[in-house]
Amino acid sequence: MWSNNSVAPFLLTGFLGSEAIHHWISILFFIVYLSILFGNSTLLFIIWNDHSLHEPMYYFLAMLAGTDLGMTLTTMPTVLSVLLLHQREIAQGACFTQSYFIHSLAIVESGVLFAMAYDRFIAICIPLRYNSILTNSRIMKVGLGVLMRGFVSIVPPILSLYWFPYCRSHVLSHAFCLHQDVMKLACADITFNRVYPVILVALTFFLDALIILFSYILILKTVVGIASGEERAKALNTCISHISCVLVFYITVIGLTFIHRLGKHAPHVVHVTMSYVYFLFPPFMNPIIYSIKTKQIQRSIICLFCVHTRA
Repeated sequence: MWSNNSVAPFLLTGFLGSEAIHHWISILFFIVYLSILFGNSTLLFIIWNDHSLHEPMYYFLAMLAGTDLGMTLTTMPTVLSVLLLHQREIAQGACFTQSYFIHSLAIVESGVLFAMAYDRFIAICIPLRYNSILTNSRIMKVGLGVLMRGFVSIVPPILSLYWFPYCRSHVLSHAFCLHQDVMKLACADITFNRVYPVILVALTFFLDALIILFSYILILKTVVGIASGEERAKALNTCISHISCVLVFYITVIGLTFIHRLGKHAPHVVHVTMSYVYFLFPPFMNPIIYSIKTKQIQRSIICLFCVHTRA
């Protein structure tokens, strides 16, 4: 059909060997996607409308919810298209664009979690300077910096995908486009595309995780020095939600990295399942974690539904 195999569309893949039950699997995915959209949209709505939540901590939470929505809306069309409609073809340009947003938003999410750790560090370690340090203008600069780091740093390896010829199989191993998946199909020297992401991961995910860990060591040191047991519990309670989100995110990152690097002989379904866990579990859990552990969010959600019930 295609005279030049290099420009032929890529073929996305669902769950190999389970094609007969793809429509059932798609129902599960549809419910999960709907829950993610509802949960994160609700967080954004209440933070926007409830003036008591107009504080740095909740501004960063809104950034996290926005990032999770972006990631979900990036993967959802192709995943449901493959599982529900059995439409596997994706144009190369669309594939590279999807890959760009997937990897950019992953770096953005890591950056937002780092910014949230900084917020908790200031709030607990130097509370008297909290409002003077985390001004609205500074929060906007932090948010812009996090976005720029994510969307600019990933440009070089994604841009090079446009230049590569693709003369081998065009079958991808997931229902969405990942850089590491696409580059393996190129008939060209991909050394740069192998090395650059490793350095980028070290300077973003790994460095963010180290700084978050270090900040919580300092926070714990400060909390231990608080005389009142009630105040200690209150200070730690403000961190539990963030710590939970950090663990959910980085454990899935480590799991996915471990499978890709060391699990080459693992069944295909393990690789695919781990990828879905990475892309779906954090956005699914984050709204739940903050709704359960943060009283202000709980109050706002209750008020929201009470208003709608009365109406």
